[in-house]
This record gives sequence, C-alpha cells and structure tokens, in this order.
Amino acid sequence: MDDLTSVGRFHAFRHEVACMIVEELVLDDVAPEDIDPDAPLFIDGLGLDSIDALELSFAITKRYGVQLRSGDERNREIFSSLDALSRYLQEHRTK
Repeated sequence: MDDLTSVGRFHAFRHEVACMIVEELVLDDVAPEDIDPDAPLFIDGLGLDSIDALELSFAITKRYGVQLRSGDERNREIFSSLDALSRYLQEHRTK
C-alpha cells in the first residue's frame, strides 16, 4: 500500500509540474495531461527551446526553491522529459 501511495503522490506531483510548464510558458495549445511523461521536453517532443529553458528555470526556482544553473552538465538529463524533471524536483525541492 505504501508503494501505491508514493506512486500516486509522484503522479500528482508530475501533473503539478506539467501544469507549471503549460502556465509559465503559456502553451495555449497544450493541456498538462497531453504532455507525454517520457517524451523529450526540448527540440523533439514538446519542442521547447533555450528561451523556454530560462523561463522554466526561473519558475522552478520561484515555485520549488531549486536552483538550476545554465552551465550544469546535468541539465540535459534533468530536462530530458517531464518524468525526469519531476523526479529531480521532487528529490531537491525546498518549498
């Protein structure tokens, strides 16, 4: 039962992150539930670009207290998908 609860919490948090992406980047033609958790966020998949990455980084810092640096070698992995981003934020959030 504990595993199901933690999985449910993660899915709810992942949806929250998807909502943040849609709201902060004003993706009028995308619903949060339409974002494939395993699809790339940048270029292919959702099709975000470097400007979106900056906006998203600011929103993440403000909302979750997680500092993402532009030169961090882990960024490619962190931002690889909604699932990866959500897992990283869940583990490192301070708010």
